[in-house]
Amino acid sequence: MNPPSPGPTLSIVIPVYNSEHTLEDLARRLADVLPGLAPDFEVILVNDGSPDASWETITRLAAAHPWLRGINLMRNYGQHNALLCGIRLARHEVIITMDDDLQHPPEEIHKLLERLSQGYDVVYGVPDKLPHSWWRNGFSVLIKRTLAYVVGIKNMRDFSAFRAFRSHLRAAFQDYRNPNVIIDVLLSWGTTRFGTIPVHEEPRQVGHSNYSFSRLVQVAMLVLTGFDTAPLRFTSMVGFLFTLLGIGIFFYVLGVYFILGSVPGFPFLASLIAIFSGAQMFALGIIGEYLARVFDRSMDRPAYMVRETLHANSLPAVSEKPLTTDKQ
Repeated sequence: MNPPSPGPTLSIVIPVYNSEHTLEDLARRLADVLPGLAPDFEVILVNDGSPDASWETITRLAAAHPWLRGINLMRNYGQHNALLCGIRLARHEVIITMDDDLQHPPEEIHKLLERLSQGYDVVYGVPDKLPHSWWRNGFSVLIKRTLAYVVGIKNMRDFSAFRAFRSHLRAAFQDYRNPNVIIDVLLSWGTTRFGTIPVHEEPRQVGHSNYSFSRLVQVAMLVLTGFDTAPLRFTSMVGFLFTLLGIGIFFYVLGVYFILGSVPGFPFLASLIAIFSGAQMFALGIIGEYLARVFDRSMDRPAYMVRETLHANSLPAVSEKPLTTDKQ
């Protein structure tokens, strides 16, 4: 292993869902990399209600490695909720978040830290090549552009789950209890110093992504209606434009009546009803999304609940053995 670096101490927070076959290899690679990056470090694996044997694997890893902590949530709350839990429990100066499926190579962490040392508070590792299908990549770009608008950081257009940020930013959202969580928006409450760095992203080795098309749509709606009022303002603008359209059509009908002595018939009337009804339903849908967010907040549901926590002091000692990847 490389000699310890004089850099900041690190907390690596990783949400875990159905990753029993990748966790051991991930822990092995982190063990090889982290001693050369920081004088002290920890890895926090947050099990987000995985139905497979992920928690058993985390328990075994936590017993073998004093720098690894395990957190088991009561049920599945979502990736960002699990991240929020781990971020709040992190103990070191800089927090790194990454996925559990080995798409974010631990060997690329040093790039985030080098960029962070240049005066940034948050740095995203942006993949040099998008690894998903064309529709998934296109939808991801759309969500990132929407998120950039909501965050309100100029020239910030790329976001990623592979990020590094300074732990003092947690003060900006220490009392946040809403079950709808977007970590990137919460970080923007504490700083405007965002940066990016190109990193290599590996293809997913086991399983498939949990972000289906419907899930991506839900995330997009959450970003829009959970943290910004732009859709409401857009709805007001649409209503105003249709009001102008209605006034214009009224004068058109009057003009036709006085010039031709008649008014357009049923098809014209039916098309107008369809247009205005569609506009009204669109507006009601947007308002309904905001009412749903208000309803969620009024219930005061927590963003997550912890079932149990594992760390070196709470587990029997286990002899250190080389980590191997489960090939099943």
